[in-house]
Amino acid sequence: MSLLEMRDIDKSFNGVPVLKRVQLSVDKGSVHALLGENGAGKSTLMNVMTGVYQKDAGTIIFDGQAMENITIHKSEEAGIAFVHQELNLFNDMTVWENIYLNKELVSKFGRVKKKAMVEKCRDLFRQLDVDIDPLEKVENLKTSEKQLLEISKALFFNAKLLILDEPTTSLNNDEIAHLFQIINNLKKDGTAFIFISHKMPEIFELCDTYTVFRNGEFIGTGKIADVDAQKVTEMMVGAKFSSEDLYQARKTGNTVLKLNNLSGVGFENISLDIKRGQIIGLTGLQGAGSSELMQCIFGVTSAICGSIEANGKKVPNHSIHSAMKSGIAMLAANRKENSVIPDMSLLENMYISEHTLSAKNFHIHKKQEKEKFEKYRKMLNIKAQDSSDSILSLSGGNQQKVFIARWLNTNADILLFDNPTQGIDVGAKAEIYKLILELAKSGKTILVNTLEIPEIQKIADYCVIFYDGKIVKILDHKDINEHTVMMYSTNAANV
Repeated sequence: MSLLEMRDIDKSFNGVPVLKRVQLSVDKGSVHALLGENGAGKSTLMNVMTGVYQKDAGTIIFDGQAMENITIHKSEEAGIAFVHQELNLFNDMTVWENIYLNKELVSKFGRVKKKAMVEKCRDLFRQLDVDIDPLEKVENLKTSEKQLLEISKALFFNAKLLILDEPTTSLNNDEIAHLFQIINNLKKDGTAFIFISHKMPEIFELCDTYTVFRNGEFIGTGKIADVDAQKVTEMMVGAKFSSEDLYQARKTGNTVLKLNNLSGVGFENISLDIKRGQIIGLTGLQGAGSSELMQCIFGVTSAICGSIEANGKKVPNHSIHSAMKSGIAMLAANRKENSVIPDMSLLENMYISEHTLSAKNFHIHKKQEKEKFEKYRKMLNIKAQDSSDSILSLSGGNQQKVFIARWLNTNADILLFDNPTQGIDVGAKAEIYKLILELAKSGKTILVNTLEIPEIQKIADYCVIFYDGKIVKILDHKDINEHTVMMYSTNAANV
């Protein structure tokens, strides 16, 4: 019996359609896989259903009732719970306080009934076979326990439908098995799940039915038993071709970056030998290990074992400063949080890294720095009026060019670009691709981490694919295509 029906849902932002007459049907007591590449429209549809966004058109029927003007509160009251990949918990509060936040049990005299709430939490955890102490501070829980707490929190108030967004990203195999056991037990009692994941083995193990979106459009739906991983991957990717093949082969030199059995938080036993002038594309699902590897190379996180050699020398101390002194630079993901210094001008945003390296020199020669800024402004085609302008006055693409200039200004010859075209328009992306190719041609060695496979096709000599913290495949440029990369990224090649 159908629990949720979403028909012909439209949604646009600033006149740009992101959902185009999509549909989704979920039965009671089932696990329904919602599939699609990044940007396919999955999260937008879930946000429409839970009242974060209002639909422009279409029909939503939940548990037999038509739903209009949905708010977050209305969706929760109806029995819909969204367990996000980024967990929504308060670390400085206890488990029971998180569960009962704004829903506390009080006596007729207005006193909080702590003992009753703690006991009810214990009862629920026993039913779910979850070993969590209601009196424990959330900050002391493991990631897997926090994930189970989020699900328990939703079930505590009789959720009929749970949306699980990439719930296994931070879990090990035993924790995943436990989560799946809980889901299967709840399914028998009639609870329904929408399971958003890119991991094909999990989808085929857990889910009953599926729906695929692509570019904001409904592609297909059916029973998991009637398809295989390759068919689902083809539906997700479609027949995509690069509109412009920018790639240019170039002469490369000796090894400049060598990773020897490097292990750290989120990845293990990584060995790579990267030459001067090469462009290496790193990819994999969110949390698969490629971004984590970059952060370790740059000293943001520490290695557990193994070594990093840059320009023939071991990188010492494993700190950001030692990485910079070894000629390594990193354009971090999430520009707004990790690169933009809003109170500084374009000039100051550019020279800050170089000044950190030459900190013994207490004086900043403004005239020299302005001359350098002019050089990079022309080289990178930064559309800016004056170096004294605020960094916030530029578009995302031009901000990103300023941050590339920031690192070129340090004379780094190994450049780590983590999701470099995030949040910038198509024209700016093309400029970034051409710039990367030009930098490699001039002798820079570049690692680009991205979830966008067409980007890797346009620029990379090799594509290194991660799954579950390990390198599972390295593709030569001629073999890079979305279908093959997706098969290895989701582990569908081994299903």
